[in-house]
Amino acid sequence: MSTVTLAPVTVQLTASGPETLNTSAKEVPAVDQSTSAQYIRDVEQYSVQGMPTHPVVMVRGQGEFLWDLEGKQYIDFNAGFSSCNQGHCHPKIVEAMMKQCQLLTMPSRSVHVPGYAMFCKRLCELTGYDKVALMNGGAEATDMAIKLARAWGYKVKGIDTDKAMVLTAAENYHGRSLSILSASSDDHYRYNAGPFMPNVGPYCTGEPVRFGVAEDLERAFKKCGPQIAGFMVEPVQGHAGCLPGSDEYLIEIRRLCTKYNVLLIADEIQAGLGRAGSFLSFQTSGIKPDMVVLGKSLSGGTYPISGVVGTDEVMTSLEPGQYGSTFSGNPLACAVGLAALDVIIDNDLPARSAELGEIFQSRLRAIKSPYFDKVTGKGLFVSIYIHETHPQGRVTGKRLAALCLERGLIVNCAGRRLRICPALVIDKEVMLRGVEILEKALEDLPNLEM
Repeated sequence: MSTVTLAPVTVQLTASGPETLNTSAKEVPAVDQSTSAQYIRDVEQYSVQGMPTHPVVMVRGQGEFLWDLEGKQYIDFNAGFSSCNQGHCHPKIVEAMMKQCQLLTMPSRSVHVPGYAMFCKRLCELTGYDKVALMNGGAEATDMAIKLARAWGYKVKGIDTDKAMVLTAAENYHGRSLSILSASSDDHYRYNAGPFMPNVGPYCTGEPVRFGVAEDLERAFKKCGPQIAGFMVEPVQGHAGCLPGSDEYLIEIRRLCTKYNVLLIADEIQAGLGRAGSFLSFQTSGIKPDMVVLGKSLSGGTYPISGVVGTDEVMTSLEPGQYGSTFSGNPLACAVGLAALDVIIDNDLPARSAELGEIFQSRLRAIKSPYFDKVTGKGLFVSIYIHETHPQGRVTGKRLAALCLERGLIVNCAGRRLRICPALVIDKEVMLRGVEILEKALEDLPNLEM
């Protein structure tokens, strides 16, 4: 492997901080010259296996585009699973990150820093809530929401110690940490992960609380209401297929939670921050949950940031010291988060998502193919379903995604479903070109052996 030498640099300290970065003369590895195939082999050898990945190595992203190691450009209809609503490497977010990196990144939460105060205030003002608990990844934030709901249940509702329940909706996806798997009904993700945390999940009456069926929730409340501290739900179920809860459903579950003195917790990690056509996806219904969980595009895809916003009554339920996370709310995260929010608001990305989403879904529904089934979604948070009925098995979600990749379009499949969530800054013509690639791939797929 080749090396390059870094010359010594003298750092000059000033009242406003260092004017140069401090390095010493040493040899460091140059850019790795491995091939895509080698990188993929190394991942297979050295990494724990995760979700299925495309056989491609990406090295650059900008806006709605990605480029692989060989220089091929792709239209990205994935956007980091909604982590990059602002587009890849948005210059304003990157600039804020680079500036903060040279000033202060991690002093610990034992001292105050300006950015933390500014970011907390900004999040509360934008969402209309009183307080925020900043975290890192999405699963950590949903876990925090459960913790807060339980504390509120004991302190405010008067639930007996260790008896509090937090209900969820069946087919949910709130993360893959152990406590959040306890809230899941996904047998694949739960396999060999037990025993699970008690009193969390979509079961109370012996039957699941189905998403979109308010009667199931009321049945659970009638049976277990005095023990139920919260009901956590995705207003748009992403992993299950971009399934939006109707405004009527959201209004009814808000009414039921109020009636039975249960906290309504909205998981907006994927559907929020403009993705579904409003700043928070539930806002089209006019309701206000007691807590909202945020993540993903809270950083524009540049840094892990998540958080829970909520009312004073809920957010003050924990005792001092019960909330904490080493990296949460550090100066770098807050600088990035503030810039990411500015990009969403200054460019009115929620309205852009609503406008483009209508065009996008209409164009997808116009696809003419005997293998095209339906479109579900809200804003630019969309899934399309195909019929896997080809007699030789040539039309599948997996093969369709692979052919799209070959032709320069990134989409992700789950069974017979493709989930599509392009950056909210995507150019309209680029978006429609991506649909054309998808449509032509579906047309050609029955005739290709691949």
